[in-house]
Amino acid sequence: MKKLLFSLLAFVAATAMQAADKVESLTSPNGNLKVEVTFGNELTFSVYDGTTLLLKDSRIGMTVKGGPKVGVNPVLKKKATATINEQIAAPFYRESTVENNCNEMTLKMADGFSVTFRAYDSGIAYRFSSEKKGEMLIESELAEYNFPQDYEAWIPYVNEYGYGPYAMSFENVYQHIRLSQATQVAFTPLAVECGQTKVSFMESDLEHYPGIFLRASDSKLTAEFAQYPKAHKFVDGRKKLVITEREDYIAKVSGTRTFPWRIMVVTHKDTEMPVNNLVYALGAPNRIGDTRWIKPGKLTWDWWNALTLTGVDFTPGINTQTYKYYIDFASKHGVEYIALDEGWYYPRKNEKDDSEVVDILHTVKSIDLPELIEYGKERGVGIVLWLGFNVLSEQLEAACQQYSQMGIKGFKVDFLDRNDQTAVEQAYQIAETCAKYHLFLDYHGMYPPTGYTRTFPNILNVEGIWGLEQAKWGSNKDDFPTYAVTFPYLRMMPGYVDYTPGGMRNCTKSHFVGDYYYPQTQGTRCHQMAMYVVFDSPLTMMADSPTAYEKEEECASFIASIPNQYERTKVLSGEIGKYIVTARRVAGKHWWIGGLNNWEARDVEIDISQLFEPGDRDGAYFEVTIFQDGPMANRVATDYKVVEGLRFDKSTKHKIHLAPGGGFVIKLHRVVT
Repeated sequence: MKKLLFSLLAFVAATAMQAADKVESLTSPNGNLKVEVTFGNELTFSVYDGTTLLLKDSRIGMTVKGGPKVGVNPVLKKKATATINEQIAAPFYRESTVENNCNEMTLKMADGFSVTFRAYDSGIAYRFSSEKKGEMLIESELAEYNFPQDYEAWIPYVNEYGYGPYAMSFENVYQHIRLSQATQVAFTPLAVECGQTKVSFMESDLEHYPGIFLRASDSKLTAEFAQYPKAHKFVDGRKKLVITEREDYIAKVSGTRTFPWRIMVVTHKDTEMPVNNLVYALGAPNRIGDTRWIKPGKLTWDWWNALTLTGVDFTPGINTQTYKYYIDFASKHGVEYIALDEGWYYPRKNEKDDSEVVDILHTVKSIDLPELIEYGKERGVGIVLWLGFNVLSEQLEAACQQYSQMGIKGFKVDFLDRNDQTAVEQAYQIAETCAKYHLFLDYHGMYPPTGYTRTFPNILNVEGIWGLEQAKWGSNKDDFPTYAVTFPYLRMMPGYVDYTPGGMRNCTKSHFVGDYYYPQTQGTRCHQMAMYVVFDSPLTMMADSPTAYEKEEECASFIASIPNQYERTKVLSGEIGKYIVTARRVAGKHWWIGGLNNWEARDVEIDISQLFEPGDRDGAYFEVTIFQDGPMANRVATDYKVVEGLRFDKSTKHKIHLAPGGGFVIKLHRVVT
């Protein structure tokens, strides 16, 4: 009898507790997505796609050192809702404008913190904010995303350098495994397959705060963050900063602020993923003002091809003659820039203790930089300089002022290799200072975009990707073509990817070998060419050497003619890990289409009606040029063919064959009769 009474009392208590829980809900504009936020013993949320539960009772919160534990026994003080409908100008992005349409709910709590949720037709986002005064130390942030079951996921593990899991370049392939099979912490973006629906995790408006990592286990993802740096050291001549000791908190922040957006993109088709714009829409607005001085384009790249020029009457290397040759090639093909990668500046001696100091204000003696700048200016070619993050930071204002006045157009900045709070602050400081001096940026060794390309449109490209440079030390155990048809669905969601395509020594998988000084590529010639259309990249490398391109003039000229700035992007067909077909529109309603394939040969059909608008005249058609895999491309990867003289109209459904590791590019010039 006592046991029965106790059970009844426990049931009544549990029922009363559940009744006391307060639930607030928010739906997307089309009504399909819904988030329910529960105020109980903990702050939790669940996400529904129609009647399907995607995330359940996912715990969120923050712990302030010496302050409140946000999300523990939360008390709702006030609720506010809003509807947001705006068009965001998006210079150099995959769309000229980005829609920011959602329903918003802000829940203010008694502890001085608020949590804001936004429901989009394509996803859910939330962020915390605080009204506290003074400085706060954020000890930890809780983000635990619970799924109804142990789903399969696309997970990129951290690739640590021996200094802990949070010191790495954000470059790795994807593991397609169940959540319970994951063995390491992962970086974002990553996606979880919830039946036919995918939920992809990202963040935006990351500022004065560390970036998120996610650890998978059973049926959940749990967030981890790098703690605030306490001590560091520099390694090698690039002055790579390595954290040797960390504090017992993750962030040191102003009390009154908003925190980063946590984003869950919901997609029902893989083709929706590469063109999802939530990270951009949730980024902080443009802070640099006028962007007309920024010119996207292509640039030759000396490092990947190891300055290998053949048949020339001088010794190639880091010298003025070599870079004049690169300028001449760029000028001939309408390539906007050349890059001077590592080796153009020199270390000098510290007068006080005779130690070595890296000095970026002077070039090595073999380079006459003013002469090169003037030589390029006369030929319509600008110069971009490679620098390490920490080297540039030490002389930031002086370097920006000097090189801007000299006529340098931008910097390629490398080896940040972290996303703790101080690393994030360093990336923002460099972007802001460079913008002041009208210098654009290509960020390498960098965490993937978190909205900062909206905030600083002078950031024209970002690495954070397992790019073509890996071919220099890779082997045929690596699978570059499969990665090339995987990351556009994931890594490209938050923004630009500096994959650095354009290799001319193309190989089948069995023939491929890594070679640092004479690098090859896996897949066909047209696979490399299609990357210039498929990948989001307003500033794109032509990675091979000028003399390699001169031997392949037809391909080189066509690559150089592919635009770097578009008004609209559509993914016409594709499946993650298998293939992708992407169409991009330029001014005048002309289109480019690129297709990439994994190692499985396939035929795809392109429905040209997808490129016409409802009001287009029936007589409109496209004049077409196609670069596609040749009949022997399955054995000789350099084999390709050019098809010209075709006309595509609204009724055209064009079939095209992709070889293993293959690709194609179609140029469509619009004609209106």
